[in-house]
Amino acid sequence: MKTLIIEDETAAARNLAAILRQEEPSMEIVATLESVAESVEWLRANPQPDLLFMDIHLADGDSFRIFDAVEITAPVIFTTAYDQYALEAFKVNSIDYLLKPLNTDDVRRALAKLRRLTSTERSDYGSRVRTMAVRRREDVFLVHVRDRIIPLQREQIAFCYTFNEKVTAYGYDGTAYPLDKTLEALQALLPEAEFFRANRQFIIARRAVKEIAVWFGSRLTLHLTVETPERIVVSKARAPEFKEWLKSVHPVE
Repeated sequence: MKTLIIEDETAAARNLAAILRQEEPSMEIVATLESVAESVEWLRANPQPDLLFMDIHLADGDSFRIFDAVEITAPVIFTTAYDQYALEAFKVNSIDYLLKPLNTDDVRRALAKLRRLTSTERSDYGSRVRTMAVRRREDVFLVHVRDRIIPLQREQIAFCYTFNEKVTAYGYDGTAYPLDKTLEALQALLPEAEFFRANRQFIIARRAVKEIAVWFGSRLTLHLTVETPERIVVSKARAPEFKEWLKSVHPVE
């Protein structure tokens, strides 16, 4: 059995690999990947493994984004430290998950469950995860302001910004809406075709992009149709991805 590990914590990846070597000596770990981007690139270039172990939260975003970019037909065992909403979703969809820190008994239980699956049930895992990921997209966010609850429509959001561990969504009219979600959680809930994680501070809406300028070191600086609290800079490494994203939603005539 060929297995792919997607995990951005080195210690956790090594621990899982050690458990797998102990429990399934014949299992081949074909690669250990650390990010959404790296995982998408690998899965596009290589045959699908028989099994994936996938951390929910990776360095560059929610691992559900992988399913937006690549069709995965192999069964997936998710790992998570705290993600309660995901745990509830997995229970409903009969998708297995492991709580960190991983231990031998839990991994053994998950592998035993997979052995009991029919080939049809195995191939159905990917579609169930994609369905679950789509359902997690939200059209309306409830914003709590003092004793009021304000519904914020997704299409009203020009960008989301985090500072001092507080996340705020800004409308096209400049209104600020405090949110009780992390930027990572928002990234998973906002459609990738409409929103882009520019850097650690910003998620931007494609409708809000006014112009792009080349900045120092081949980085990009973005100007939106609404004023932002600080300059939005896209790193040199992510600049090509941003340009491709922008072209995909604004095709050149």
